Amino acid sequence: MPTAAAPSPIDARFREAAAQFPQKTALLIDDRRFNYAELARDVDALSRGLAAAGLAAGEHVGLVLPNCAPFVVTLLAAARLGLVLVPQSPGLSAEAIDSTFDAADVRHLIAWHGLAGQLDGRRRAGVKIVVGAAADGWTSYDALLDEPAREVAVAPLLPAEHPYLLILTSGSTGQPKPIVLSQATKVLRAEAAGQLYGVTAGDVTLAATPLYHSLAQRLVLMPLLTGGTSVVLGHFTPTAWIEAVHRHGVTFSIAVSSQLKAILAQGDRLADRLRSLRCLVSSSALLDDETKARLIDQLDCDFHECYGASEIAIATNLSPAAAREKLGSVGRAIPGVVVAILGEDGQLAPTGCAGEIVCHTPMRYSGYYRQPETTAAAQWHGHFRTGDLGRMDADGFLYFLGRIKDIIITGGVNVYPKDIEDVVMRHPAVEECAAIPLADDGLGEVVGVVVAFKDGEQPPALRDLQRLCMQHLGDYQQPRRFITLPALPKNAMGKLDKLTLRNTYSPRRQAG
Repeated sequence: MPTAAAPSPIDARFREAAAQFPQKTALLIDDRRFNYAELARDVDALSRGLAAAGLAAGEHVGLVLPNCAPFVVTLLAAARLGLVLVPQSPGLSAEAIDSTFDAADVRHLIAWHGLAGQLDGRRRAGVKIVVGAAADGWTSYDALLDEPAREVAVAPLLPAEHPYLLILTSGSTGQPKPIVLSQATKVLRAEAAGQLYGVTAGDVTLAATPLYHSLAQRLVLMPLLTGGTSVVLGHFTPTAWIEAVHRHGVTFSIAVSSQLKAILAQGDRLADRLRSLRCLVSSSALLDDETKARLIDQLDCDFHECYGASEIAIATNLSPAAAREKLGSVGRAIPGVVVAILGEDGQLAPTGCAGEIVCHTPMRYSGYYRQPETTAAAQWHGHFRTGDLGRMDADGFLYFLGRIKDIIITGGVNVYPKDIEDVVMRHPAVEECAAIPLADDGLGEVVGVVVAFKDGEQPPALRDLQRLCMQHLGDYQQPRRFITLPALPKNAMGKLDKLTLRNTYSPRRQAG
């Protein structure tokens, strides 16, 4: 039964923090510093402007912005009004953005000025707001903030399950799967991470991944809902990350594994430059044992590794106390969460046996938007089926063995092979192709494409395939290597054998 309606939980907590710490630094981003009073002022102004433009609770708003202050202000204003935000990567092609926004029923747009002309706003009859500079036919974000002050937009009463964010992901078919997250779930996730890592109002928290992803959203909301300070990098580089920690006295952060490897490569005196850090967590993709051991040795702070997914948030955590003995694992289930291994027979697998990682958690998503069959298929007796392969030891420590789904994670961003394969297959000379992950020291993984050409056809120059991908794919989706074969391997059922391709061109260490 739906719960009774209540005020926005995110707005209520942010207002409480702003009232308690008005002059304290709330947000540092793009060399701009906002105290809580200033940030609350902008949230009030944007809330008024959006409401005056006709945006009401339940409206779906596409958000295509880089990491910037307006992104954070929009997160908070949308929470107040009960809007449903659909963040998407500015690096995607306009074609891909339109496709994902169609799946999420987006009617209104808030976009960076450099993208306004590319987005097909004419197909969306609602409000169009541009950030950063003016654009014909678009309302200026700055103009909304500068409108004469009126009463603060009234926050409606919202049921706990009211959607707040639709995070776009994809399945094996490549079709967009919008993950529905409520405000209550986002608050619960922020609280759980805060309790797990001892984060308080005294911490300075660094977010260095794209704000359209759940991880960065959590790292921004967690301090802003408790009176802490949020530092956001516009764009990650290892030197910028280290400088931000040193300059702003960062005490806590969650970083993706490829970022940590790049940071580690900056030298042996990391502890001196990162002395303010109290706790650092590795997330997103498995961190290799060698890198993990070096980080533990070189950093003078608590170092954790966690495992989770956008649908469930953090599921397991490897604490510093257990890291030496269980270095190859991703830790044990966090408080309130149950993690298990599901065998191929649909039953729980015995200890030590590999199977699909499933998770029961109060922080789970609300399902995939308007995809009940896909949502149901991802469940097993109240557990979420992650699509990841793992095993559990006798002490309850989880070992991640790879992805059952063919997702490629490059720099902490998910890339879906079918998106790349569909584009490469547009070339008339291509018979078949497969996108696979290739190991990369900087990004963890990059995209590789194995391709076979039609008999009798003149094989195109590889630069032709590269040009095709550049026209239709986002920057992070670009293949870094093309591998040509006479034919791609198949299994006994005639299906493409991607495992053989991965083992041949990007062999993986087995955890544990």
